[in-house]
Amino acid sequence: MSAPSGIPAPSAPPSYEETTGINVNYHHPYPVPEPGQKPDGKGMNPPPYMGQPAPASNPITVQTVYVQQPVTFYDRPVQMRCPSCNQMIVTRLSYESGALTWLSCGGLCLLGCIAGCCLIPFCIDALKDVDHTCPNCRALIGSYKRL
Repeated sequence: MSAPSGIPAPSAPPSYEETTGINVNYHHPYPVPEPGQKPDGKGMNPPPYMGQPAPASNPITVQTVYVQQPVTFYDRPVQMRCPSCNQMIVTRLSYESGALTWLSCGGLCLLGCIAGCCLIPFCIDALKDVDHTCPNCRALIGSYKRL
């Protein structure tokens, strides 16, 4: 099939030498000022393949996102970045009676420790649940449940 008479046939892209300016006889699709000639600003923008980036109309904002690995809480303090105040901290521990404390108390009652000895589990931190809080902003960060 032949090309229509009014439309020119497409040509091959420019070679490396023509693109980099080694061949000075190359016809540029955009006007190029002669050496010593000052551009007048009309149609003097170089083509995008000349290696110059297009001017940016909007400034680019960069946001840094810190991805924090999931933290597993136990009965020991944890060094981490507080999600509330974004400071590097070592968590503060607070102990609260939980299921293991109450089950221990009930078990001692069944063994015959009724005269107050069954309340000993409420004095032992190793039987209580642990809450991790931030020492700076006092936000609750996580908990460790014994049962």
